[in-house]
Amino acid sequence: MSLEVTALRYSYRRHPVLTGVDLSAAEGQLVCLLGANGAGKTTLFRCVLRLLDDYSGRVSFDGTDSRRLSVRDIASRIAYVPQAHQPTFNYSVFETVLMGTNVFADRLRGPRAAEAGLAGAALETMGISHLSDRGFARLSGGERQLVLIARALAQQSAMIVMDEPTANLDYGNQLRVMAQARRLAGQGYLVMLSTHSPQHALLFADTVVVLDAGVVAACGKPGDVITADLIRRIYGVEAELADVATPWGAVPLIAPHVEAEP
Repeated sequence: MSLEVTALRYSYRRHPVLTGVDLSAAEGQLVCLLGANGAGKTTLFRCVLRLLDDYSGRVSFDGTDSRRLSVRDIASRIAYVPQAHQPTFNYSVFETVLMGTNVFADRLRGPRAAEAGLAGAALETMGISHLSDRGFARLSGGERQLVLIARALAQQSAMIVMDEPTANLDYGNQLRVMAQARRLAGQGYLVMLSTHSPQHALLFADTVVVLDAGVVAACGKPGDVITADLIRRIYGVEAELADVATPWGAVPLIAPHVEAEP
């Protein structure tokens, strides 16, 4: 599946957030969205998901304007992994993932064996079948994110949007979640996620999109886009980039200039 965003503009009342965003992406890509706080990353996602539909411009899936698609059609094309999720009830992990199959469900009946099979397969894909009977609310932050990704997989959509999936996770879980996103892109999904870490984009992304002042300030391969100059302009931080030799090849790392207080 392909995504095309053209001249996208959105304002909250009189406050413009997106002032002309253009970007495109295709299946098999992991696209990382970077930008300072307030750059419009979440607003862009909400427009793509049609959670906001009073934008100007165009959002298209495979050449079809999303405004011509029903809610069910949108759900069949794109799944959403929120930044955090706290259910009112302590549903089991299996029940939480099964909710992703609602797009296939008839309102007059419960889930069938086919939907249960999709949920089980999604848990297996994410390597968390052993959590199936656990209460979602009692999981760690990293485990919850993996469950939410499994729920998106059960939806059987070709595109997955993740809004800061590594927020509030420890270092190990950040890398595990990013590695799963990378693996899903390798399986043919179009994965688009936002992150506050340019390092994540350098290590895992195929394409980096940088939002600044409501427009795309840079877009391209991570090694071409993420430079010391860009980090200075977007984040106000001086940094150097270097390739570090490892047994599995050169790894690009960002070294910020930080002066510790005496």
